[in-house]
Amino acid sequence: MADLSQIVKAYDVRGVVPDQWDEGLAELFGAAFVQVTEADGIVIGHDMRPSSPGLSRAFARGAAGRGADVTEIGLCSTDELYYASGALDLPGAMFTASHNPAQYNGIKMCRAGAAPVGQDTGLADIRALVEGWLENGAPEPVAETGSVTQRDVLGDYAAHLRSLVDLVHIRPLKVVVDAGNGMGGHTVPTVFQGLPVELDPMYFELDGTFPNHEANPLDPKNIVDLQARVRETGADLGLAFDGDADRCFVVDENGDPVSPSAITALVASRELAKEPGATVIHNCITSWSVPEVVKESGGRPVRTRVGHSFIKAEMARTGAIFGGEHSAHYYFRDFWNADTGMLAAMHVLAALGGQDGPLSGLVAQYDRYAASGEINSTVDDQAGRLAAIKAAYEGREGVELDELDGLTVTATDWWFNLRPSNTEPLLRLNAEGRDAATVDRVRDEVLAIVRG
Repeated sequence: MADLSQIVKAYDVRGVVPDQWDEGLAELFGAAFVQVTEADGIVIGHDMRPSSPGLSRAFARGAAGRGADVTEIGLCSTDELYYASGALDLPGAMFTASHNPAQYNGIKMCRAGAAPVGQDTGLADIRALVEGWLENGAPEPVAETGSVTQRDVLGDYAAHLRSLVDLVHIRPLKVVVDAGNGMGGHTVPTVFQGLPVELDPMYFELDGTFPNHEANPLDPKNIVDLQARVRETGADLGLAFDGDADRCFVVDENGDPVSPSAITALVASRELAKEPGATVIHNCITSWSVPEVVKESGGRPVRTRVGHSFIKAEMARTGAIFGGEHSAHYYFRDFWNADTGMLAAMHVLAALGGQDGPLSGLVAQYDRYAASGEINSTVDDQAGRLAAIKAAYEGREGVELDELDGLTVTATDWWFNLRPSNTEPLLRLNAEGRDAATVDRVRDEVLAIVRG
């Protein structure tokens, strides 16, 4: 019997195919998804991994067997699936393992209107149903099974995004895009079609074996090719998408990475120009520059825990116009509070093309501090190491501690956050300060205690 504790994560299902899960299990997940969401209809999409079409069809069979009408949108990015869930007002399932290696696959699920399904919002119930069926036998199909139909929403998705950002009246831009053989190769040509953008495509061939590099732009080695191409060709900027194209990373005209915090601040300022006084969400490890820019732009910054379920819940609660994370997830109220790297990239193009200077100059105003980047430490006792750090800083003059997510320690000219991984024996450190020397000092002091 499959061990679902190994594949049902906090926000999705993910594991190695066929070792940890297969089409038989996917069919049961489809049936359970319909039962938990009580859906009359659902929408399903999948990425370019070799196992995705079969898993997706099996899920559709399970869903139809419980009486739901299934709309299959076929190959798509994760944010295209969110678009379909929002526009069609249907619960959705996306088959992807995002940036994981080729042997992995997974399911990202949402309720109608792209509302997230996580452990506390249905995923634990889905797992319990599937485990029961594995033990006692699968449920009999209902008397009236649902239909399965196909629908292409790529053009509608692109039109919706283009309605949210004016890219027609910008100066011509030369843009290198590295799709990493992922779903950006499917969506970018349609979204950019007819715009004043000279597109230089890299690795647009859909290939779930990732022959060129892993589709994880968060790892610096995976954007080396993009950086070199931008420098060689004199492009205005470069964009790198992850495997399911819901995250987008930006490099400037020099090939230097632009921090996701700077992108968050830039997009926030643009959204607040349209709606002064609105709320913007940021997680607790984005740069100090994000809440500063939000306030300067007349908005209200709200700080939350790391993770899309927390961001989306807080956006719904506050009516926020936009939300951003350090990991390059960007959330928009006008996109059903869901994350779309494509829309964030379009905001960057619009901001750059709306003035004459280079991207490095444009983002300098949003990139105000030195940062360590995320540093992982393998530890035997996460709670014990966190307690040791808390003891080391508690009571220091001019230092504040909070435990919204892990431990955040803030002083006048620096801060750091140390938080445990949910899935691995790791502590993750992020530090920021007024200058690089301050960051190095704080980083070394914390790591000396964490790594003992």
